[in-house]
Amino acid sequence: MHRVAILIEYPTVNGGENSILAGLRYLLACPKLGFEFCVLGPTEGPMPERISELGIPIEPLTLFDKAGIRLPRELAIPRLLAAAKTSGADLVHGNSLAMGRLLGAASRESPTFVTTSHLRDIMKLSRAAITDLNANRRLIAVSQATLQFHIRQGLDQSSGTVILNGIDSDRFTAECSTRAKIRNELGIAEDAIVLLTVGQIGIRKGLDTLAEVGQTLAQTRTGLHWLLAGERFSQKAESVEFETEILKRFMVCEPALRLHRLGYRRDVPDLMRASDVLVHGARQEPLGRVLLEAAASELAIVATDVGGTGEIIVDGESGLLVPADAPGKMAAAIDRLIDDGRFRRQLASGGHCRIQGNFGIAKSAEALAEVWRSVIISAEQDRLMNDDQDRKE
Repeated sequence: MHRVAILIEYPTVNGGENSILAGLRYLLACPKLGFEFCVLGPTEGPMPERISELGIPIEPLTLFDKAGIRLPRELAIPRLLAAAKTSGADLVHGNSLAMGRLLGAASRESPTFVTTSHLRDIMKLSRAAITDLNANRRLIAVSQATLQFHIRQGLDQSSGTVILNGIDSDRFTAECSTRAKIRNELGIAEDAIVLLTVGQIGIRKGLDTLAEVGQTLAQTRTGLHWLLAGERFSQKAESVEFETEILKRFMVCEPALRLHRLGYRRDVPDLMRASDVLVHGARQEPLGRVLLEAAASELAIVATDVGGTGEIIVDGESGLLVPADAPGKMAAAIDRLIDDGRFRRQLASGGHCRIQGNFGIAKSAEALAEVWRSVIISAEQDRLMNDDQDRKE
């Protein structure tokens, strides 16, 4: 039995956390694969709650000081090594780029475990960051776009592999009655058009562009509703100002278009059932899990053609793709779906078929397990060879 520890940094739940939780849920149901799991990370918050619901033990690990500032590496690495040793893990897997960097640095201390990490971001990295990442045995990118971006920055191509995020589509098949339930909760008429945006509140998600889209739609339409589900985690002054400005710009759209600021929600499948179009305006997106969830929920999608989004959506077949920062083109795409219910339903059906055929959780989770298994076995073989060499010397 191989023991794998998942290293997480924050207690919050976003796309990356939902993806690893889905994979763990599947692997726990397949004991024949030969894995047991633990988590290294915070013990309080939404993510630890989800982990506990799966019955996975948590080895406490805090990588921030009492003021909420990330610990310097010279303090973080000893904490990580101690937690991993206590967990008895054969392999520690970082669930984010930042944790991949930390594990790469820790691997230079010759720990008893081997390290792998997910690449879930597309962002410019320093040479030092690439060096850290390359110290891991394997790096798992969530899309070809993500992997190629990092290879161009100097990532070791031989250590990288692509495993597309998977989804358990059955978990996103909400009851038809939930449509009425959510609309009643929010005071939305049954025949009203509802747009939905799900994700962290931040500049990279392009919410300022969506506010412009809302203003454009409000000029020619009435009775529209826009649901905005997600939190702003950054406490920086510019992030707070950004959110405040976005909300003000949406308020100008009333009464033709009403924004429903929902905050964090655990009932995203229900929100999707209650909506007519998912609108995703990200400026960069490695492989947006919310797009997988929307397609699994048979919700029509309008999204920006950035990063790995084109690996999920076939334009005109399983959704509509528009350029980033092009509010006019996005508004036109939404207008088209509002006016053509038949085409909207056609795209929703096409997206659902594509998800079932290409993004199943079984395929994703088993591929991840195979990477972990091969890395652990390779490390064991290396140790045996080294021990044999030492005896000969």
